[in-house]
Amino acid sequence: MNAQFDLDFGDAADGGIFFVTSEDLEPLAEAAGMQGLRVCRIDLADYASRDALFDRLTQALRLPADFGRNWDALADSMRDLSWLKAPGFILLFDHAEGMRDTHEEDFDTLLDILEESVDYWQDAGSPFFVFFALPESAFDEVED
Repeated sequence: MNAQFDLDFGDAADGGIFFVTSEDLEPLAEAAGMQGLRVCRIDLADYASRDALFDRLTQALRLPADFGRNWDALADSMRDLSWLKAPGFILLFDHAEGMRDTHEEDFDTLLDILEESVDYWQDAGSPFFVFFALPESAFDEVED
């Protein structure tokens, strides 16, 4: 897809949730990194359970040892992130189609939490961007 975004990674108002292809993630990471954002990559390939998701998020976001490993704890953590010491954040979820297609309820819950997080960080004036990589075919369906 090689998405072209007119985003200012330094502007909290541009933050949001976006859907791209895997090949878009690296250029997005580079652009956000150049603006000083903390780049966090989460691979959702072979998504099997919430526990696996929480493991991957714990690693990528360096969640504290007392992270509760549930949706409420994730929502709370996404509105803090103070331990990452960054002026803003970009979360890059690769291979999101597995989670979206086989665990739709988990995917929707994650989206809800991230949407609330985007709103929180926009109100706080800090850039917060989330990108979910889907296969090219997912975008063909939208265009039809």
